[in-house]
Amino acid sequence: MSDLLTAALNAAEHGWPVFVLGRSKRPVANCDACPLDAHDPASCDHLTCHGFHAATTDPARVAAIVAAVPAGQLAVRTGAVSGLLGIDVDPAHGGNDSLADLMDAELVPRTLHVHTGSGGLHLYYRHPGGYLMSRPMPNRPGIDIKADGGYLVLPPSIHHRTHRPYTWGQTATDVEMPPAGLLDACEPPTPVSTPQKPLPATWKARGISHPDKLLAAHLAAVDNAPEGKRRTTLYGAARGVARLILAGAIDHADAVTVLTDAGHRAEQTDREIRAAITGAFKAEGIAA
Repeated sequence: MSDLLTAALNAAEHGWPVFVLGRSKRPVANCDACPLDAHDPASCDHLTCHGFHAATTDPARVAAIVAAVPAGQLAVRTGAVSGLLGIDVDPAHGGNDSLADLMDAELVPRTLHVHTGSGGLHLYYRHPGGYLMSRPMPNRPGIDIKADGGYLVLPPSIHHRTHRPYTWGQTATDVEMPPAGLLDACEPPTPVSTPQKPLPATWKARGISHPDKLLAAHLAAVDNAPEGKRRTTLYGAARGVARLILAGAIDHADAVTVLTDAGHRAEQTDREIRAAITGAFKAEGIAA
């Protein structure tokens, strides 16, 4: 039994839905029968399509997924479905300083954690319930929240650029509850000026009554886009987010920030990200 399969089965035994990424830490490309938006990803029974929607705790299915992508990276789906809230610290973008601030405020108690192959850190906490969107942590550069709509790479995966393994930390082995202050830090800042306008009735009639979930879906699409489709997926997501701006459901500056961060996670250059956002916003009739 391979180390990857052993780790995958152990995670599944803990009730954590797992799936396998490609070597570049991106989801495996959909098969020809599953083009983008062809059907509900959650209803698809294919082994490796639709990114984290393929995650499972079924041992036989886990083994089949690992057999299908034996050189891939193991990942766990975060959020209410797994009971996991992840804090992803990226030192390359200032994450260590942000983590130090959280530690000084006693907002990150010791918990199960992973040292990433790029020198970062993944902290695992219990999901608080309800809906908690995966997104960059407000005012904390280099820290991402991995909850609903997200995933984290698990050991013994090998980082695609550094070729170093992800390893479990040795100082804590239990998944702890996050303190209230950490949960507060995960929430987007409350507007202090005029309240956001309610969604137009036409949007509600079209079934878009939860703008936070719609935003999370757009960002997850970028996170799950396979190599070769990331730029066009970012553009499509930006058009969707632009419509949220027009509906008064998200602030313009916040929209640009979350899209830019999504573009960076998708390994797009600043120029490519700006072009995608500018073009998408222009197509929807607003300035970037």
